[in-house]
Amino acid sequence: MKNGYAGKILRIDLSGKKITSIDTKKYEQWGGGHGIGSALFWDLCKDKTINGLDPGNVVTFMTSPVSGTITPAAASRTEVQGIGVQAYPKGWFTRSNFGGQFGAMLKFAGWDGIAIEGKADKPVWIDIRNDKVEIRDAIGVWGKDTWEAQEIIQAEVEKNFNEWFDVGVSRDAGRTTQRPAVVAIGPAGENLVTYASLVHGSGNGAGQGGFGAVLGAKNLKAISVIGTGSVEVADANGLLEARINLQKRRYNVDDPQRKNQHDEADALSPLGLPFALSNLPLRAPGFAAPGAFLLPTEEKSRPKGCVGCFINCRRNSETGRTNESSCVDIAFSSGLDGDPDAQKDSVELMQRLGINNFVLLVALPWLIALNKMGILGPGKQVHSNLPFDQVTKNPEFSKAVMNAIAYREDIGADLAEGLVQTAEKWGRLEDLDTGLLRVTFWGYPEHYDPRIEVEWSYASILGDRDFNDHALNWYVHWVPFIAMLLGEEPILSAEQVAKLAAEGLVPYKDPKMIDYSEENIYSESKAKMISWIKSYNLFWKNSIGYCDWAWPDLINLNQKDYKGFTPDAEPLFFNAVTGQNISFEDGMKIGTKIWNLDRAIYTLQGRHRDMEVLSGYVYKVPNEAPYPGPIIKDGQWTYDMGIGRVMDQNKYEDWKTIYYTLEGWDTKTGWPTRKNLEELDMGFVADELEKHGKLGK
Repeated sequence: MKNGYAGKILRIDLSGKKITSIDTKKYEQWGGGHGIGSALFWDLCKDKTINGLDPGNVVTFMTSPVSGTITPAAASRTEVQGIGVQAYPKGWFTRSNFGGQFGAMLKFAGWDGIAIEGKADKPVWIDIRNDKVEIRDAIGVWGKDTWEAQEIIQAEVEKNFNEWFDVGVSRDAGRTTQRPAVVAIGPAGENLVTYASLVHGSGNGAGQGGFGAVLGAKNLKAISVIGTGSVEVADANGLLEARINLQKRRYNVDDPQRKNQHDEADALSPLGLPFALSNLPLRAPGFAAPGAFLLPTEEKSRPKGCVGCFINCRRNSETGRTNESSCVDIAFSSGLDGDPDAQKDSVELMQRLGINNFVLLVALPWLIALNKMGILGPGKQVHSNLPFDQVTKNPEFSKAVMNAIAYREDIGADLAEGLVQTAEKWGRLEDLDTGLLRVTFWGYPEHYDPRIEVEWSYASILGDRDFNDHALNWYVHWVPFIAMLLGEEPILSAEQVAKLAAEGLVPYKDPKMIDYSEENIYSESKAKMISWIKSYNLFWKNSIGYCDWAWPDLINLNQKDYKGFTPDAEPLFFNAVTGQNISFEDGMKIGTKIWNLDRAIYTLQGRHRDMEVLSGYVYKVPNEAPYPGPIIKDGQWTYDMGIGRVMDQNKYEDWKTIYYTLEGWDTKTGWPTRKNLEELDMGFVADELEKHGKLGK
């Protein structure tokens, strides 16, 4: 096939030890990744109300047509879906995502994805070598950490295939110089920690949703894949030309438009903030990955990226310490005192155990605060023998907490169930109202301030998890914030940011979508912003696999006019690979279909409008930290620092009605309606909802 698709999806029933395949053609209308994963789940999971640890849960690992190609920052994302176990009060159908080599290797092996059903009667791992697939005994692998498991499996796969490492031999001849790509769970997953992650390589993780525990419940330790095929594309020349043009737009070394980029990167370093990868030299000397600079080091390092990416947002160091860990992978350990080498130990332990670091980022300060309040510790109201006397040496304390969680020891037995679950058990639900425990939506920790950057709070509570989409985050908030820290004027005015970004917000193109004033966050314009983000996220990002670090390209500071490459670039690459001729807006319409399919699954699981409420502190506790955003004040655009901001719960409820109306959903329940579903050619979904008495009016 010369359209980017391998043509088949691997279907594995662990209970019956059955290995079959599904024709991808049936699902191509959903694009790939998330879209196909949702459609597969809809068809294969017979009871969508079950717990995520139930053998009936169906977990999908999906690639996209651009996986395994040279599409930049999109060629090796793997979308993982199924009923999760991290959320509170229940595990919604959810997603996670990881990069590295796995997605591309799965395509090289001839598969568009994997659907996993059932539960093995004993621990196993899946061995994929092109068309040859086996369910193998995990003796000697179960009980190992994620790094050890990958090394053992790679050695097992490689021992009879030394010829694969003959340099210069074509993949299509049946050989490759690559090692098997392995994704594994650690002790946290084996012990069913509700925020256990999947880890591929040393730091490519699918952390959200608790899929480590979901695989642990299925007795599935790891999936290994090695492929010797290739991905045929419709227009190879067009694909190459598009890549070269985009790389020049990202940063043209022959004609750089910005002269002070290194200075701005240095300004970010002590803060540990993700910076504009698209606006930095692709590989400046000494340039470190986002967050990699959080741990002081003088050792030599080189860039590390996923297959086919020219951005390379991670690093490999001379010593190998914390390789591929970046951003919050490191931030949870670097914020307190401690020796840098010990902090690296903490980071590596987190990856080895397979724990979602974002939970730790919120959990550790909460535990420390409770200890200082005299509530938690040896002989206290909540007894714990954890080394609170080592808190000032944060790595020692954090390592003790992580081990307790992963092996369900001490208070780790409580924490392993989730932060809100723990607060409930300890009688500390008030901490969600005061903000002592910064858990904002569905039991997930606060990411960015939900009272100001309302895309984060709205899109997350309407969905299933922290939606983790940086579409507007960098240019709208961080660029002006950094300038203010430096005592400089922002590079772009608030009006420029709003109007430039709006050009890519097709089909709405409304600058008021970028207005973060207290009045506008409850407006129809902000409802349009959430609608746009959901459709873009679910198709172009999570289905086609465009990486969140790089896409969308709404504003590009390396261009004289500052205009980004969105909405032109996304369909350019997709069409070159698939031979289709879809527009950016066509993709957004598919994203809307996927959003409604996901929403229907939530509805079957018991979702109702009344449940979509944020934690109390969002409405009660004024924001104290400066966090600028563009607003319209007295008819003029300006930046507002957001100090003292709280959300108005009554206005938020009114906003939900505006949003549901925009999407065509029932305003009393938040459920999809037959009218809106049939307009999307999804009558079969309406029929299923009606059968269960959950179709909106």
